[in-house]
Amino acid sequence: MTRPASTDIARRKADHLHIARSGAGRFARSSLLECVQLIHAALPELALDEIDISTTLLGRKLAAPLMIAGMTGGTQEGATINRILAASAEKLGIAFGLGSLRPMLDRPALASTFQVRKVAPSAFVFANLGVAQLRQMKTSEVAQAVDGVAADAICVHLNAGQELAQPGGDRDFRGALATIRRLCAELGRPLLVKETGCGISPSVARALEDAGVAAIDVSGAGGTSWIAIEALRARGAQATRGRELREWGIPTAACVGWLASSGLRAEIVASGGIRTGLDAARAMALGARVVALAQPALVAACTGGERTATAYLSGIVDGLRQVCLLAGQRNAVDLSRAPRVITGELGHWLAQRPA
Repeated sequence: MTRPASTDIARRKADHLHIARSGAGRFARSSLLECVQLIHAALPELALDEIDISTTLLGRKLAAPLMIAGMTGGTQEGATINRILAASAEKLGIAFGLGSLRPMLDRPALASTFQVRKVAPSAFVFANLGVAQLRQMKTSEVAQAVDGVAADAICVHLNAGQELAQPGGDRDFRGALATIRRLCAELGRPLLVKETGCGISPSVARALEDAGVAAIDVSGAGGTSWIAIEALRARGAQATRGRELREWGIPTAACVGWLASSGLRAEIVASGGIRTGLDAARAMALGARVVALAQPALVAACTGGERTATAYLSGIVDGLRQVCLLAGQRNAVDLSRAPRVITGELGHWLAQRPA
C-alpha cells in the first residue's frame, strides 16, 4: 500500500480534531449504559474517604480506573493537546493514550508531537498504531516506534469502518489477526487492542485472546462515530455511504456485558460514551476493569487547558467514588458484584448474546 503524503495526514489529523471537538461526529444512538441501574444501598456503612477506586491494567497500578484514549499527534495543535492531557493523567494517576503514530512513520521529526514524558514522567503511556500499518512493519520497527515516544505499552486499533468511510482509506483488512499474534509473541511489550467506535463482539474477543491479547477496549457505539467524522470529510458517493453507516456498531454496554459473560481472561476496557462517574460505574458493574474516554477530555483541554481538563477528569473520579458508596461497595473493582437491574434495550442485547 502506498502511504499518503505526510501533508495529507497532517490535514486529516487537523480535520479530525476540529470535527471531534465540535461534537458533529457523535452517535445519535445511545451507549445503553443508562440501562444499567445500580441498586441504592440506604445503609452503606462506609465513609467516602475509605472508598478505594484503584485498579490495575496490564499489571500496572492506576489510582483510578480511567484512561484518556488516544486522539492526536502529528501537528503542533496535537502536540499541545497531548501534553495537556498527559499532565492531567500524571496528576491523577491514570493511563494516557497517544494518538496514532502514523504521521511519525513518514516524518520522524513529528515524534516531538508525541513526546509527553517531561510532563508525565510516571504515567502509564500507550503508543498507538492501526493494525493496517502494523501489518506492514517489522516487529523491530514497531518496537523502535514505541521506544521513540517512551511509551510503556501499545494500543493496536481496529478501524475497518473508519477506513471504508475515509477518503483514500484502506480497503484490504486481511492479515490483521496474524499481525496481532506476531506482536504478542515478539514485541515484548503489553498490547491493548481496541476498536474505534464500532464495538467488539465475543467471537472477535475470543480470537484476540487466543492470539495472546491481554486487554481489549471494546470502544463501542454511543460516543464518537469515526465513520461519521470521515463521512463529514468525504465527498460524493463516499460521503453518502458514510452517512448511511454513521450509526453502525454495537452499543458499548452490550459489548462489555457480552464479553464479561463470555468467560474471557482478557481485561476489559470500556469506551464509547463514557462522560461521567456514573457512566464509569455502570460500565464497571457490567464487567469493565477500566473505562476510557476521549472527546470530552479533548473539549476540556481545548476550552481551558490543563486546569480545566484535570478538573473534568477529577469530577469523573469523584463521581465514581460517590456511586461506589451509594451502591455499598468499598472497592470500585467490586462493582461487578453489586446488585443491579438491566432495563430497556440493553436487556434485549444481553439476552441475545451471539455465540
